[in-house]
Amino acid sequence: MQNLSANLPMPKNRSSPPSPTRKPRADAQRNRERILEVARLAFTQHGAEAALDDIARKARIGPGTLYRHFPTRDALIEAVYRGEVEKLTAAGSRFASTMPPLEALRAWMLLFIDHVASKKLIIPAMDTVPGGSARLIEGARGLIHSAFVTLVQRAIGSGDLRKDTDPNDFVRALVGIFYTTAQPGWEPSARRLVDILIAGSRPTNK
Repeated sequence: MQNLSANLPMPKNRSSPPSPTRKPRADAQRNRERILEVARLAFTQHGAEAALDDIARKARIGPGTLYRHFPTRDALIEAVYRGEVEKLTAAGSRFASTMPPLEALRAWMLLFIDHVASKKLIIPAMDTVPGGSARLIEGARGLIHSAFVTLVQRAIGSGDLRKDTDPNDFVRALVGIFYTTAQPGWEPSARRLVDILIAGSRPTNK
């Protein structure tokens, strides 16, 4: 009897190639980060009128890619500020995983002062979006507050700060520097305030 199987086509290898989706996602994330960094510098130097085509060129992307990520100038300005806040809060987690509690708290508070100083430069651009800089700052308040409280509570738990320390006292004191940035010498004063807050909250036997 004839072997019919000999005339049947061999089954094709149905294993699909590795999904290419991961690489474009990584590329898109890198593009986004590069856009935000270039845009931050542009808005700091030129205000809200910084040319978007120049931002795209310096970020080494086409204008179409820029607009896919950020359809409007307002969206880009908001994303720049939000990105800076997210980097600040991510640094809190990084410090907590690599430094002793009190060191991590102090390092993050000093970084927060740097954040305020850099934000001051971009506020003119932030004030052009609907609701102005006040809305953007208010929208990010929860992220900053959470990072603050987590680091203070960690230092309380380690015994580096007194058990009756209220994390919100740190938040109120340092966030208050937002209202002093128009005064000469506010930044060195704010850095001294960090050490005053920490020293005043240490246990008496430390």
